Amino acid sequence: MGQAASTHGYSPGGSNHSRNTNLDLNHLRSTYPNSQLPDGACASQQLDYTAEIPDECLALIFQSLSSGDRKRCSLVCRRWFTVEGQSRHRLALNASTEVAAHLPDIFTRFDSVTKLALRCDRKSVSINDDALTLIFLRCHNLTRLKLRGCREISDLGMLALATNCKSLRKFSCGSCMFGAKGMNALLNNCSSLEELSVKRLRGINDGFSAETIGPGIAASSLKSITLKELYNGQCFGPLIIGSKNLKTLKILRCLGDWDRLLETATRRKNCLTEVHLERLQVSDVGLIAISRCPDLEIFHLVKAPDCSNDGILAIAENCKLLRKLHIDGWRTNRIGDEGLIAIAKNSVNLVELVLIGVNPSSVSLMAMASNCQKLERLALCGSETIGDPEISCIANKCTALKKLCIKGCRVTDSGIEAFAFGCPNLVKIKVKKCRGVTSEVADWLRARRVTLSVNLDADEIETEALDASTSDGGAQEDVVEFPPIVTGAASSSGRNVAADVDAPSASNGSRLPNKSRFSLFAGRTLVACAFRRLSNGTSSSND
Repeated sequence: MGQAASTHGYSPGGSNHSRNTNLDLNHLRSTYPNSQLPDGACASQQLDYTAEIPDECLALIFQSLSSGDRKRCSLVCRRWFTVEGQSRHRLALNASTEVAAHLPDIFTRFDSVTKLALRCDRKSVSINDDALTLIFLRCHNLTRLKLRGCREISDLGMLALATNCKSLRKFSCGSCMFGAKGMNALLNNCSSLEELSVKRLRGINDGFSAETIGPGIAASSLKSITLKELYNGQCFGPLIIGSKNLKTLKILRCLGDWDRLLETATRRKNCLTEVHLERLQVSDVGLIAISRCPDLEIFHLVKAPDCSNDGILAIAENCKLLRKLHIDGWRTNRIGDEGLIAIAKNSVNLVELVLIGVNPSSVSLMAMASNCQKLERLALCGSETIGDPEISCIANKCTALKKLCIKGCRVTDSGIEAFAFGCPNLVKIKVKKCRGVTSEVADWLRARRVTLSVNLDADEIETEALDASTSDGGAQEDVVEFPPIVTGAASSSGRNVAADVDAPSASNGSRLPNKSRFSLFAGRTLVACAFRRLSNGTSSSND
């Protein structure tokens, strides 16, 4: 670091790792050429080259390392062990009951944690309210908390959380057993709460007469609400309606009719910029209600068979700021040219379009290619009407296009050849399950455009009807990243759904062991359709 090396030895608590003593001795002899150093003087003259690095700089170095590297660095010496523990702000723990006895030691070492994840698998007993209270008494600076499978935590534990962690900004829970009282305790005490994500909350499954949730004092600060796989998600209605600064609303695979709630929530002036609706009982009435969100920029509509061109038309005509649109029509043919042409005419700022199970014609694709001049990312999956003429139209008209994904369409080599000269800004093209596309045209295209990344699975044949599911993400925040197209069950977090959601098998249609009523609400295949990021240097902001 441009400073003279320290000449003092290790402290009593210093490093006990091995060093190259010959290197140290040669360094001493080159520094002091006239001194007489015996051959056995190395052991007492070892140099600690990191001793002059301040603790603050050492902490910054640790924060740039992966979790595994941090663990290995903490074993180098006592100083590194202390600095690594005091500088660790993010911690994930196996929240089984066995860890309860070690919690005091854990949080004595990691006393600066601000982001905490507690996870317990299905076969283990999780920590209880007492252990949770112990954690929160030591984590006063906690701003983000994630609970997964903590079934022993009750409303009393949530009350302890709310009273001890009032600076909490993000809270996420999944497969927990506390109910409306525990959730209300959180909303009534955490005035800084900005993001709330609730998945499979078992304690509110008491029918439609259950206690309602919200709004509480957190309603003024909440910016994002995600509800996923809830039997009685409508009890969050007062919270959604009362959150006046809400920007992101995601309702995924929740039972019940949602049209009336969407109408009430959007009747007043709102700030919604992102809405995700997946596998819901929602119709054009709900879409017309969403069209009253003038600031809407991101809209995902996945497997809502009651929605048609009328709802899409209302959104297109009223939401002029739309930038990202995902539509999974589930091959119902209720969303087609009429809705897509309206999008093309009104959404001049559109940069990302994903169409799954939708059958557009060359007319709507021509309008989209001609009017949406800012379109950079396009995915066309499972369409029976998209062939070589439509793909050639995209190649000729979409000059701003950078990433293209084609899956399960009637495209041949002739259509792919159009990209040898079309779409001058194209950097990546992915072709999946298109019977007419061969590996020869992929090699030919790579030779013509050496800077273009071509991803082709010419040997993979789709045997079942294409199905698709989008990610709930949360927050797929500002950076858009699409995982590869995968046939089979896939969850939004990138893990196998078998670990989190009981879903049907995609291979032969047989069902997995069922412990969730949502198996009846799931399709045969869940496909995550999207684009990979171009370089490893790009990072997403999903916390």
